[in-house]
Amino acid sequence: MENHCPVALDTTGADIHAETAQLRKLGPAVQVELPGGVVAWSLTGHDAIRTVLTDSRVTKSARNHWPAFINGEIPPDWEMISWIAMDNMVTAYGKDHVRLRRLVGKAFTPRRTEAIRPHIEALTNSLIESLAATPAGEVVDLRERFAYPLPAMLVADLIGMSEDARAKTAKVIDMMVDTTVTPEQAQSILLGWRGAMAELIAAKRENPGEDITSDLIAARDEDGSRLSEEELTDTIFAILGAGSETTINFFDNAITALLTHPEQRSLVTAGAIAWEDVIEETLRAQSPLAQLPLRYAVEDIELDGVTIPQGDPILVNYCAIGRDPELHGDSADVFDITRENKDHLSFGLGPHYCLGAGIARLVAKIGLSTLFERFPDLRLAVPPEELRPLPTFIMNGHQSLPVLLR
Repeated sequence: MENHCPVALDTTGADIHAETAQLRKLGPAVQVELPGGVVAWSLTGHDAIRTVLTDSRVTKSARNHWPAFINGEIPPDWEMISWIAMDNMVTAYGKDHVRLRRLVGKAFTPRRTEAIRPHIEALTNSLIESLAATPAGEVVDLRERFAYPLPAMLVADLIGMSEDARAKTAKVIDMMVDTTVTPEQAQSILLGWRGAMAELIAAKRENPGEDITSDLIAARDEDGSRLSEEELTDTIFAILGAGSETTINFFDNAITALLTHPEQRSLVTAGAIAWEDVIEETLRAQSPLAQLPLRYAVEDIELDGVTIPQGDPILVNYCAIGRDPELHGDSADVFDITRENKDHLSFGLGPHYCLGAGIARLVAKIGLSTLFERFPDLRLAVPPEELRPLPTFIMNGHQSLPVLLR
C-alpha cells in the first residue's frame, strides 16, 4: 500500500462524512494529524476496526502503552488531554479494566435498566409538556429543549447530581468534545470536570443516596484497594459524559433524519416500521460518536497490509463503519429504515462495549415515539443544508436544531 503524509483532520468537523470518504480512499488505516501536531492512525475499514476493537494487543491506556505520553512528550495542556489523562474503566487495561467494569456494570443490568423506565417516561413527558406551551409559529431549538436535556438529566439523576451541578458540568463536557479549543482551554477543562466530580463525591460521602456515585463510594471506602480516589472521580465523569453526549447527538440525528425523509417518517408513525428500526438505522448512518480518542498498539499490528508500530496511537472512526460500502453496498450513505442490514458498531465491540447500550436504546425509543406522537406536524424551521455541524471531529451532531412544532 502507498505511503501518505498524515492527513490533518478538520478540527471544525465541517463535513465528517466527506472527510471519512476521503480517508477511506487512502486505505483502511491511514495516518492523520490531530491537534498539536500529534500523529495517529485513523481506521475507516469495517474489518480493520472490528479487529482492533477485539484485539488484546490494543489498549486504551496511555499511561501504560503510549511512549509519547509516558515520556512527557505530550504536554499537560494538549488540546485533547482530557481524553487520555482519565484513569477509569474507559482507559484501564487488563485486570484493572475487568475490576472497574465489574463494579460499574452492576448499575447497568437489564433489570435495573427496565426499572428506570417510569423515570424516563416522566422526564420525557415533562419536557414534552414544556414544549407544548410554545406559541404556534414560534421556532424552537429542539436540541436545546429536548435532545440535550432528556439524556443529560437522566444520567445526572442516575449518578445523583443536582440540576445546578449538572448545568455547570455540561458546559465542561461541551468544551471537551470541541476539537477547536486552545491549549489553555484544554487545561481548564481537565481541572473543571475533576473539580466538579470531587464536589459531587464529597456531597455523596456526607449524604449518600440511591445512586451510582453512592454505590461506587461504598465500594471504594469498603476496601480502598478496589477503587482508588482518582478512579472513582474519573469513572463517575466517564458515566456522565458517555451517557449524555452520545445520546444527545443520537436524538439530534434521528429527529433530523425523520424530518428530512417524510415517507419514512410516515411508515414509522403509522406503525408499519418499528421505532427500533429507526434507532438502528440512525446509529448506522449517523453514528453520534464520530471518532473516539485514543487506542494504542501494545505491539506491532498488521491490518490489511499496513503495519501499525508498537506504541502508536489509533483513532477508530465509528462514522465510517456503518457507511462502509463493503458492508452496505452502494447505498451505504443513504438513510433507509427499511433496509434489512443495519449493522453498525456505534456502541463499540469487545471488552469496551458500551455498558449503557440498553438504557440508551430505551430512552431513544420512549423519547422519539412520544415526541412524534405529540407533535405530528413537527418540521424543520430551516433548510437542512443550513444546519451547522458541531465544531468537532469527535462527535457527530448539530449546534442547534430549529423546528416548528405545529
